[in-house]
Amino acid sequence: MRRLAGSLGAAAALLLPSVACAHTGTGDVGGFMHGLAHPLGGLDHLCAMLAVGLWAAQTGGRALWAVPLTFVGVMTLGGMLPLLDIGLPFVEPGIVLSVLLLGVLIAAAVRLPLWLGSSMVGLFALWHGHAHGAEMPENASGIGYALGFMLATASLHLAGIGFGLGMQRLARERLVRFAGAGIALCGVYLVTV
Repeated sequence: MRRLAGSLGAAAALLLPSVACAHTGTGDVGGFMHGLAHPLGGLDHLCAMLAVGLWAAQTGGRALWAVPLTFVGVMTLGGMLPLLDIGLPFVEPGIVLSVLLLGVLIAAAVRLPLWLGSSMVGLFALWHGHAHGAEMPENASGIGYALGFMLATASLHLAGIGFGLGMQRLARERLVRFAGAGIALCGVYLVTV
């Protein structure tokens, strides 16, 4: 339990500087720090990133690393699309769908085959990445911005994995399912706004 708390504390510490510099005009808003803060700035991204980690932990096996790595890799590719003037349909509805569906999958403890789960998460990552790329400030360093949002995303995945594995070790898997239900409710809320 102490090791889990230490890991979650370390992940949170990585995210703290981004909160302090998340205000426009403060710090390196055009590069790494802006990219680091971006996934933390919206309920949709925050819930989806945590959900990927939770679902990977809940599924277990190779999904524990394959699902989050698929998300980060495909999200990075999706982030490049707007820079190449390549549009993507259904970005905002797709992001909301990712929150809603991942929450339902966690709440119902659904375990999909690895290829199907990774493919679905990859599609969600494409939409999230496109949104990150489209919202990159014009004066931003593309590489710094991308590294920032990749690190924030991976940290949120790790926080979800840490919570999911911690609850499994404590025989409290039901709390993970409740967290999934909460994420799904956030998805319902996002549909209405």
